[in-house]
This record gives sequence, structure tokens and C-alpha cells, in this order.
Amino acid sequence: MTTSDAPPVAAPFLPSLEPIRLIDEEGRRTADSARGGFDLPGPDTLLALLRAMVVGRRFDAQAGALAKQGRLAVYPSSRGQEACQVGGVLALAEQDWLFPTYRDCVSLVTRGVDPVEVLTLLRGDWHCGYDPKTHRCAPQCTPLATNASHAVGLTYAARRKGSDTAALVLMGDGATSEGDAHEAYNFAAVWNAPVVFLVQNNQWAISVPLHRQTAAPTLAHKAVGYGMRGYHVDGNDAAAVHAVVSRALAAARAGGGPALIEARTYRMEPHTNSDAPQRYRDDAEVEHWRRRDPLARLEALLRSEDRIDDARMAEFGARADRLAESVRERLARPPRRAADELFAHVYAEPTPQLRRQREAVRAARARADHVGNGGR
Repeated sequence: MTTSDAPPVAAPFLPSLEPIRLIDEEGRRTADSARGGFDLPGPDTLLALLRAMVVGRRFDAQAGALAKQGRLAVYPSSRGQEACQVGGVLALAEQDWLFPTYRDCVSLVTRGVDPVEVLTLLRGDWHCGYDPKTHRCAPQCTPLATNASHAVGLTYAARRKGSDTAALVLMGDGATSEGDAHEAYNFAAVWNAPVVFLVQNNQWAISVPLHRQTAAPTLAHKAVGYGMRGYHVDGNDAAAVHAVVSRALAAARAGGGPALIEARTYRMEPHTNSDAPQRYRDDAEVEHWRRRDPLARLEALLRSEDRIDDARMAEFGARADRLAESVRERLARPPRRAADELFAHVYAEPTPQLRRQREAVRAARARADHVGNGGR
């Protein structure tokens, strides 16, 4: 490859040690010209962010309750991380793709995926309960960081076809310790792929604290080594997340290359409903972050500027309750799956072993139906 053939290299943007913040912890506007000059989104966007976070939190609580009732096999709550998921998703254009992880159910609901289809994976019915192409949402990634490489491949192909598609990859801080993350970051930068990696640094990779994963000043500083832009943002400030992700996606679509964004936030609930977080973190830490609730912060700003009142908040709450009720009622119905669906979409051409397994399941199902019909 000659020098002229080499892809353009995005100029690194050294992130600040202090996170970008547009709304402080008391719900007041804060100037941020020293860290990139980001503007507070308009009132309509702020209202949309708050509405989506209210709905997302109610959905998250309902899903957690369903897991406790045994209607879901497992549920990883994202309570406390709503600003990251909602702020990022609402920055996506229609043609963009979302690459979520298992903890990013709220992001999928915000993107418009049927909430019951979102929970299908966690119910154990399907590996993916929705059509990725219809929603431009990749299947939820359970192995850490594998979604990052998938996003690089999709956007690289899209750019070669002349599309202005970009992708948003949601990752946790633990995912940045995986080799897949390194490969994705490196390929994205070398290929100038239009991908934005949004790392939700919720301080814990299950029970491993951040300081045992990296010695970097921030996770965003890792961007410099790959030759891409890095941003460090307050992940409990939905306005800041939305502003930073919007700028990064716009630059990526325009040929400016990928970006790595660290959103500093906190996981309020256990890693999953089977976790015991009291074994590795104390109540004082949780309380520290509880006072930095992303919903309360944005609501305080909008109330102080007369953009929202009790009636509007009640409207948001009613919408959230209707969604939760629908999820609860629909998941109470037992799933009816055809036996052959277990073997669909595994291989383009079923292997001999898969065919034998399919025939065994069909035979067992036929015997069960025969017994159920009284042996007739």
C-alpha cells in the first residue's frame, strides 16, 4: 500500500480528566466551553430525553420484577445508566445502526423495538427476539465486546457502498479489557470506519472495580493510542451524552472516523438478579451515586426553566405504566414455539448431527401429543 492509498487518519482528540457536563448535579446549566464547546440541546430534545428515561426506568423495574417471578431466566438491570442509553440512542439517525449488549434493553425500547421482543433473549425463547434489519439494531451481545467488531464490519461495508450509515456500539467498562475491543478499535481507526464506541463505565465489571482493569487516566484516553477521537462525558447527564454522541456520529458520517466515548455512570442494581453486590461494594458508594440520579437532574433543570410541571410528569408516568402493564400481561402468556424453530437459523445447511437432533425432537413431540390426546 502506498502513502496515497492509506486511509485518512482521524486526528486524536485528547479527552479531559474532568467529564464533559452540561447540567450539574443540582440540575443547573453549566458552561462547557473549556472541554469542547458543546451546547445544551433544545427544550424539545430535553423533554424527549426525560420522557424516554422515565419510560425506560419503568420498563427496567417491570423486567426486574418478572425475573423475580421466574418469567425471565435472568435480567441485568440498567437502573442509573438511563442517560447513557437514551442519550446515545436519540442521537442516532434513521439510517444508523445500534449494537447493544445484554444490559442495554432500555436502549432497544428507546429505539422502538417491541419491549416483549427485547426480553425474548432473557426469557430464553430466542437468541434474538426482533428483526435486526427492520429496527437497525443488532442482536444483544452477551460475550463482551464482540458487538464492536460486528459494527466495524457493517459500517466499513456500508461506506464502501456509498451509504452514510454510522453505528453506535454500547459497551461496559469490563468490555474494554477484552481483546475483541482492541481489535475493533484498531480496525475502526485504520479503516476510518464510521463507528462510535460508547463505553458505559458503571465502575464495576461484575465484582471487578475499574482500577483493577486499567491504569489509564480515563478509558477515553485509550482512543489516543488508536488514532481516534476520545471524549470523557458525565454519563448521568443525558444532555451531555446526547450532545457528545451527536457530534461524534455526525463527524463519523462525514468521514471523520471513529470515536471512543467514556460515559462515567453507575450500576445501581446488582449485576443481574442472581448477583450479591453487597459482597464487593458498600452502601455508602451506592448512596453517593443515588444522589446523582440522571432522571432527577434533568427534571430539576426543566422544572426550573418552566419546561415541565406535575401534569406533564404524570403524563410521562402514565405512558410508562401502560408499557409496563402491556409487558406484564403479554409475558404472562405461555410461549408457543414450534419444535423446528429450535433448529432454524443455526446453519445455512443443517449438519447431519443437527438433522438427527431435529428428528429426535419431532418424535418426542409426537409422542407427547399422542399421550395428551389420550392415545388416540
